[in-house]
Amino acid sequence: MNRTVGRHLYAVDLASAVAVSAIYAGFAGLTAADGQPVYDGPGWLLRLIVAAVGLPIALRRRWPLPVMGVVLAALTAASVLDLTREPYAAAGLAAYPVGLAEPARRSVTALAVALPVAAGGVYLGEAVITPAGDRQGAAGLAALVLVVIGGAWTAGFVVRSRRAEAQRQEQRRAERVLNEERLRIARELHDIVSHNLSLIAVKAGVAAHVAQADPQEARTALKVIEETSRAALTEMRRTLGVLRTEGAPLRPAQGLGDLARLAQDARRAGVDVDLTVRGAESLADSTQLTVYRIVQEGLTNVVKHVAPTRCLVTVEVAVAADGGEVVRVDVVDDGPSGGTRPPARELPGGHGLMGMRERALMYGGSFEAGPRTEGGFAVSVRLPIDGGSPS
Repeated sequence: MNRTVGRHLYAVDLASAVAVSAIYAGFAGLTAADGQPVYDGPGWLLRLIVAAVGLPIALRRRWPLPVMGVVLAALTAASVLDLTREPYAAAGLAAYPVGLAEPARRSVTALAVALPVAAGGVYLGEAVITPAGDRQGAAGLAALVLVVIGGAWTAGFVVRSRRAEAQRQEQRRAERVLNEERLRIARELHDIVSHNLSLIAVKAGVAAHVAQADPQEARTALKVIEETSRAALTEMRRTLGVLRTEGAPLRPAQGLGDLARLAQDARRAGVDVDLTVRGAESLADSTQLTVYRIVQEGLTNVVKHVAPTRCLVTVEVAVAADGGEVVRVDVVDDGPSGGTRPPARELPGGHGLMGMRERALMYGGSFEAGPRTEGGFAVSVRLPIDGGSPS
């Protein structure tokens, strides 16, 4: 509870306690002129009952059950001694925090005890000890007391249930956000590792194949492996740093300006990349990162499965069918230079195409991937520009 709000609530409870005490003190000055029984007991007992009925209300939020017990006992005594002439408002004030704050089983048990005690005390005082009317009137007053106490308790219990549900929803929302962030980081790590290790594997194979026949080419391949390894380590340190910093968002580290480096890496692995970027330089950082990762994964698939080959990468802003603007991302390769492509682009358990699809759908875009009729493979993604951020 907010400290300022808590102080205000305690101030309200204190004012309620003083008001209830003053009302019950005023009952002692009533006469029998209206035909109702009046209190004629000792003054010390009157003051004790007045204090027990009103003053505990000031502490009802701190000790709900003890306050309810004291108030209920005092009100029952007031009914039997002809002091009370109101429907147990103090008991209603005491019952509300019991329904609001106490555990459900304890709260229901307290209500089950309070209702018959309150109704029995009223009926006993009004109809048996000092009857001022018929038994039907006493029963009606007892029923009114039940409504006051039961209604106040029910109101507290309903508020408690709504707060609990709101807390559960907030917890589910926090868990969903956390899972989405974990999935996003997992995608980042997959793209970093998959792209760079694919390039390393290709160049390592080249180095091993030509180590004796062409030492210069082998050294060049090893140089590429070294540079790629360093770049991968840098990217991984940057991404993993997010996990070590509480509350730190995963900020975009790459954009469209880094696509040329991706193309150069693929060329080193034997893919003749033709890169075209048109009208997309002003995209939001998050959209640029998505485009970068899609192109990265597309080129990684080409390097892993069909290099050496030729690949056309196009990133451009275009007009969609509904008149809005979209970013078109196409990665199209010609297939293996000699032989046919395997039926599946990825090995079993691969997550590259799935990751590209998730990225596209996260921005409300579309994703298509599959073999081309003229040979080769095509990945086509459309991202709405007005989406701006993942949903």
